[in-house]
Amino acid sequence: PGMMDLPDLLNKLEALKKAGKRIVFTNGCYDILHPGHVDLLERAKALGDALVLGLNSDASVKRQGKGDDRPVNPYPVRAFVLAHLESVDFVVPFDEDTPAALIEAVQPDVLVKGGDWPVERIVGRETVQARGGEVVSLPLIEGYSTTALIEKIRRGA
Repeated sequence: PGMMDLPDLLNKLEALKKAGKRIVFTNGCYDILHPGHVDLLERAKALGDALVLGLNSDASVKRQGKGDDRPVNPYPVRAFVLAHLESVDFVVPFDEDTPAALIEAVQPDVLVKGGDWPVERIVGRETVQARGGEVVSLPLIEGYSTTALIEKIRRGA
């Protein structure tokens, strides 16, 4: 499926854009996949024709300060699982702290983050809005959090 590096992704997107397809972009760590993730990705995909998921590299996840044992799943595992979801068309890594450079390269029509991110704080917003694109903060389903799940496992619950 759609795991690829940036040059391959940009080639594929060029053809889709020429065909008038609407490109949606979202990003995250997606360390341990849960229903909140799957729901968000399905709703993100519904906003366009192709969904690009910018996936934090392992080094990038480590720098997020979620704990020394994160990510639990290394990049190849996270990318493999995500690439097999029906809603995700392309998975591409990014190594920086934010996906700003990746969003600049992809130039999506729609930029999506989960509702814990107000639109004005979404990285890449200016890039997308500057070319008339849409920036959306989708509400999350309550009760799911990878961090909370890992805490529960640590406590042996």
